[in-house]
Amino acid sequence: MAISHYLKEIGRGKQGARSLTREQAADLFSQLLDGSVTDLEVGAFCIAMRVKGETPQEMAGFLDATHHRIHKIPSSGKPLVVLPSYNGARKLPVLTPLLAMLLARRGMPVVIHGTATESSRVFVRDVLEALGIHALPAIRAIEPGEVAYVPTELLSPGLKRLLDARRVIGLRNSAHSLVKLMNPSDGAAVIVGSYTHPEYAISMAAVFELMKSTALLLRGTEGEVVADARRLPQMDGFVNGVRIPLEEGRKGTLTDLPDLPREIDAATTAAYILHVLSGQKSVAESMALQVEHILHLASAQN
Repeated sequence: MAISHYLKEIGRGKQGARSLTREQAADLFSQLLDGSVTDLEVGAFCIAMRVKGETPQEMAGFLDATHHRIHKIPSSGKPLVVLPSYNGARKLPVLTPLLAMLLARRGMPVVIHGTATESSRVFVRDVLEALGIHALPAIRAIEPGEVAYVPTELLSPGLKRLLDARRVIGLRNSAHSLVKLMNPSDGAAVIVGSYTHPEYAISMAAVFELMKSTALLLRGTEGEVVADARRLPQMDGFVNGVRIPLEEGRKGTLTDLPDLPREIDAATTAAYILHVLSGQKSVAESMALQVEHILHLASAQN
């Protein structure tokens, strides 16, 4: 079945486009993930949704389609902490691996899933390699106390195809938002979601509510899910879709700043992470609080 009738609805421009129902969005995205549409149709979808913007109902439909097709990570018995990582480091070191390792040290199974979406940034996979943590070759359960990196293509080749369209089109598309909201586990999970612009806080919260997700939502660091070490952002929790305020946050820059490295390359970042884990350097206040809030959300599912 072609998607041209959906493109006619969503491709009428910012003012004329019509939104799809959750069921229609699921059908459209199913065909995209299955690879049953042409590259031209993929490009048309990406541009149309970029101009129109996704409604929470449409994103929920996209997630429904993804949930039924993704290669899910088997449960290990404890809630899986899910850290999507698709932005990497631009000016600040990418500390998603540090967040993961702090959580694993507290006994949580942690998965980082992602892929490189640009060529000019330092990505989590590079830092993890420098730490001796290699990408999984196949999907398997993540044990308590373990950090694992799962490339997006293991979860869904179709989703990877949509993410890679950015390199051709030059623009982000719906898949880049979806990966920050999805639950790749077949059991209980805490999804850590981040946004860069305030309007996304509203739309992402609405999607977590629709999907009945257990999640932590905050403004991250350059698109990564780690709380900015220089600030204390607002953090909102969701337990089965019900919002729970966790951290009001503080305006402005914190006075007691961590000693972050000036260079952001993988080797320097990995060395900094090891210094923090060994106690030679302190954990940033915002990240320490983020860890506690994630643990609280995980315990709420037991």
